[in-house]
Amino acid sequence: MIVTQSEFTAGILDPKRPAPEGLQDGTGAPTTKRFDVYRNNVAVSLTDALVNAFPVIHKLVGDEFFRAMAGVYLRTHLPDTALMMFYGNEMPKFLKRFGPAQSLHYLPDVARLEIAMRKSYHAADAAPVSADALGQIAPDALMAAKLTLAPAVQILQSSHPIHGLWQANMVADAPKPVKQAENVLITRPQFDPVQHLISDADLTFLTALQDGHALGVAMSKAGPGFDLGTILGLLLRQGALTEIS
Repeated sequence: MIVTQSEFTAGILDPKRPAPEGLQDGTGAPTTKRFDVYRNNVAVSLTDALVNAFPVIHKLVGDEFFRAMAGVYLRTHLPDTALMMFYGNEMPKFLKRFGPAQSLHYLPDVARLEIAMRKSYHAADAAPVSADALGQIAPDALMAAKLTLAPAVQILQSSHPIHGLWQANMVADAPKPVKQAENVLITRPQFDPVQHLISDADLTFLTALQDGHALGVAMSKAGPGFDLGTILGLLLRQGALTEIS
């Protein structure tokens, strides 16, 4: 009897499902025990990958809860790449639906932040513009200039203190998070991503730049009181601008 790939996969994902009928070793003997070992190893490997991908959520809910949750996740979300460092991209949506986690309303956004940190870390390198690049543009042309953000730049908006929660669980002696909405800019000036708290106006400005709007349009979207010098200085210091056109 030939075991199909769908039968094999279904058996791997369901611990209560018997080994596929007809599965045999090289001698023709049933391989039920071997299949059970393999099934367990797959689940453990995927769970460990999720622990590594979401260290803050792992700390927030505890190891027992997280591993039980991961067991549910991995049976409905198979890896779509052989690179395990990218496994877990559906975790924010999953957490919104996962019943036992419904009281922890901040978890989906914390997952988004952890995914963004991972994306920033693995993003392509890009040479930053020089610190005086903007000063070389004629004032009457500056507002029409388009600024390209580095591939590692990530921008997040949340109604929860995602930066504070991340800091409290990942940085020694960090202050307790304050219950408030937080916007986060992630840059990667060297090898590791760095988080920065930004204002609503900064968020609107940066989002407009990412959408391809010119500097003047992005400033108008940010609204009155927007501090252009501060956010541009931050972007330049962090090597987060790669092109001015």
